[in-house]
Amino acid sequence: MLPETTPEDDGTTTPAPGRRPADRVTLRTDLRAAIPDATAAVAVTAAVFAFLYARMESGDSATVAVMPFMDDASAYWMYLLSQAFGWSGLLWAWGTVMLGLLLSGPRPARLPVSRQVLERWHRTTSLTTMALMLAHALLFAAELVRYEAQLAWAERLWAGFADAFVPGWYDSGTGRVAIPLGQGALYLAVPLGLLFYVRQRIGANTWRRLHRFVIVVYVLSVWHTLLYGTNVWYGEWPRTVLWLLQLPVAALLLLRLLRPARRTERLRAPRRDAGVSLPGWAARAVGRVLAAAVVVGLVVVVVSGRDGGRERPPEPLSTSPHAHEPE
Repeated sequence: MLPETTPEDDGTTTPAPGRRPADRVTLRTDLRAAIPDATAAVAVTAAVFAFLYARMESGDSATVAVMPFMDDASAYWMYLLSQAFGWSGLLWAWGTVMLGLLLSGPRPARLPVSRQVLERWHRTTSLTTMALMLAHALLFAAELVRYEAQLAWAERLWAGFADAFVPGWYDSGTGRVAIPLGQGALYLAVPLGLLFYVRQRIGANTWRRLHRFVIVVYVLSVWHTLLYGTNVWYGEWPRTVLWLLQLPVAALLLLRLLRPARRTERLRAPRRDAGVSLPGWAARAVGRVLAAAVVVGLVVVVVSGRDGGRERPPEPLSTSPHAHEPE
C-alpha cells in the first residue's frame, strides 16, 4: 500500500554520522499519525452499518434475499458489522492504491499538497486498511461462533476461527472460493504493508519489487466482494458503483506501466548492450497489454451492465441457513 520510492524520497533524510533524523519514518510515528484516518474509517463503518441495518429492517436487503433465515437485524448484527468493516476496508484499500499509483509514477505537475504529505497519507491509509480487513475477518469469525450455539465453547471457537482464518476449511457454497480469496488478501496485505518499515534491512530494491504485489491484494479483495458480498450479488447500484471505482485504478495502473518513473522500467528495444534483456522486455510488454485489456474490459462491463451479476429472485432462494453462508 506504499509508494515505490527510493529511500531518499520516501519522506526520510539521510542522517549525519552518529545522528538520528528528527523526521525518520517509523511504524510508531505512522500509527500515531493514522489516528485521525482510523477515526474517519470507524465513522464510515458506523454509517455503512446503519445503512445495512435499515435495509434489513425495511425488507430491501439483498442479503435477506440471498439468505432469508437472516431476516432479523438484531440477531445478525455482528454479520452486518462485519460487512460494514469489509466495505469500509475496500474503500480505504481503493484510496491507498490510488495514492500509491499516483506517487509511484511520474510526478504530476501540480499536487494539492506536498509529496511528503501524500506519502504520509498513503502510509496511514495502508495501516487503516489492514486494521479494517482484520476487523472484518474477526467479526465474521465471531458471527460463526454465535451461530454454532449447539456446540461446546471450545468447538465453537475452533469452528469460527478455522472457517474465518484457515484457507480451505470453509466448505459451504460460494464461500469455498470467496473466503480463501479474502484470506489471501489479508495474509498478503499485512507483510507487504509492514515491509516498508524494514526496507533498510532488506534493501530498497527488494522492498520495491515485493511491494508491487500489493495490487494483487486489491484484486483479491474486489474479487472476494463480487463473489461473496451479498449486497452486490444483483445488478443494482452497489454493484455498479463497485465497478465504476475500478476504472480510475485500472487507468492509473496503465499510465504507470506506459510512463514508468524509472528509466530501467521503460519499454525500450531489447538490446543487451543497453542493459535490456529479452525476458524483462517481454514481461513489461505483456504487463502493458494486460493492463490495457483490463481497462477496455472494465469500460465494456460498465457500459453494457453485463458483469455476471445475478437477477434478484422473485422468491427467496432458500430458507436453509446452509444454502449461502454469511460473508
